[in-house]
Amino acid sequence: MKKIQVLILSVSLILSGCSTMSKTLKGGLLGGGAGAVVGAGVGALIGKSATSAAIGAGIGTAVGAATGTIIGNKMDKAAAQAAKIEGAKVDSIRDANNLKALKVTFDSGILFQTGSSDLNAASKKALSKFAAILVSNPTMDIAIMGHTDNQGSLALNQKLSQDRAQSVANFLETQNVSSNQFKEIVGKNFSQPVADNSTAAGRKANRRVEVYMYASEKMIKDAQLEAK
Repeated sequence: MKKIQVLILSVSLILSGCSTMSKTLKGGLLGGGAGAVVGAGVGALIGKSATSAAIGAGIGTAVGAATGTIIGNKMDKAAAQAAKIEGAKVDSIRDANNLKALKVTFDSGILFQTGSSDLNAASKKALSKFAAILVSNPTMDIAIMGHTDNQGSLALNQKLSQDRAQSVANFLETQNVSSNQFKEIVGKNFSQPVADNSTAAGRKANRRVEVYMYASEKMIKDAQLEAK
């Protein structure tokens, strides 16, 4: 599976509400001067997880604010749907193109028995509902990342985190999610904790599977056509 090395940005799309500004001007400002805003406060929106993954393939050109608004609205709708799923925690983030994207986190305790990568019955019900969101958004790309606490060897946790990420992807495919949507399926072992591994509560938080939903190149191009 091809890995994508890009940067999550956590700045809001501040120009999307400026109705009196031309689309061309807003797009130019977003691609130029807004870079200084992007550089400040990375991680303010999603805290420690700001550096946990890099998502989205940079398209090489600035994405206009009108396009960003269209994509943002679709992400908002998907976020509202995902937030209704038991065991799913939804965060709004920014991708490499500074477009709104989503991070949906499932605690591994919700999905798996301890030390196992076999999905339990309750998790299949939750993931079936989640799959329906992905099926209805076929131009959203997906990255799945498994994480563990620091108990046990690196090799053991690397395999467990990878197997769990793959189990989630495999199940989503059985629910008609297109394999073309999966851009990265990877185990991160215990290299990216979101909490203190010295406490039981922290280790529990670190045992998780994250699913990132972000705009594909086709989704961006479709939104650009819609914005004209």
